[in-house]
Amino acid sequence: MVDIQGLTKKYGSFTALDHLELTLNEGVVFGFVGANGAGKSTTFSILATLLSPTSGDAYINGKSVVREPKEVRKQIGYMPDFFGVYDQLKADEYLDFYGASYGLSAAERKVLIPQLLELVNLTHKRYEYVDLLSRGMKQRLCLARSLIHDPKVLILDEPASGLDPRARVEMRDILKHLKSMGKTILISSHILPELAEMCDEIGVIDNGKLIAHGNVATIQEQLQGDKRIIVKVMNEMEKARAFFEENPMISSIEAIPENNELAFNYRGTTQEQVNLLREALLSGIPIYSLTEEEKDLEDVFMAITKGADAE
Repeated sequence: MVDIQGLTKKYGSFTALDHLELTLNEGVVFGFVGANGAGKSTTFSILATLLSPTSGDAYINGKSVVREPKEVRKQIGYMPDFFGVYDQLKADEYLDFYGASYGLSAAERKVLIPQLLELVNLTHKRYEYVDLLSRGMKQRLCLARSLIHDPKVLILDEPASGLDPRARVEMRDILKHLKSMGKTILISSHILPELAEMCDEIGVIDNGKLIAHGNVATIQEQLQGDKRIIVKVMNEMEKARAFFEENPMISSIEAIPENNELAFNYRGTTQEQVNLLREALLSGIPIYSLTEEEKDLEDVFMAITKGADAE
């Protein structure tokens, strides 16, 4: 459905996008995460045919963004992170204008507009002037506009940018519904941890390069660095601490006496972790719990980009 091949964008000596390669199947929800200036918006602008690449190409449902931009625009619904709306129009007039721009008949628009407003929870604001809508409502109206021609692919650049917590939840619920409709969705976001449950795949971009791609578990496996292990013991904290301090793969041990816990960083593999627990029990340490702290997407992003900066 989306096939990016060697996509590069340069501005003089500055490389905004560096030979990006990415393939997404139909119906996938892809989360694109990266710091400001990493290349997210550049990628999305090229996919939306608003920006020409220096080299490389991308295909949306088999159509080239370089050679067939008009055909690509029929396939996509694009929502920039910040863009204006026609403030002197009412919500339904705004959608009617764009529906007519896409060649929909008046009869088609009459049926479709109420459905879109219901989808984005704006039925009660149908006759409200756009200028009077909250930011969250404007974002949802713009999402409805990107759906007016029933595109196969949605490209959403920071769809929850600047929204309050309630508006973010509303936006997330709408995106879940769109996912259930089989849309292929590309989302860039700084609040990707909130969207993790609905993303099938995650891509991390840094300095114009895709440095990690896969589901959350796969990306975590790509991380270099220590695991954070929490061990709970019934008693004998000092004995437990002494045992773990002898292991060369363990560092930064922290005791939490009130919880009978030890926390430490561990560099070993999963099998070595199993062996560690077995040895501890054979040494008479009364362990009743050993858990690994799960990293959320924000932790993953920070760890991967830190590693990329060090290269």
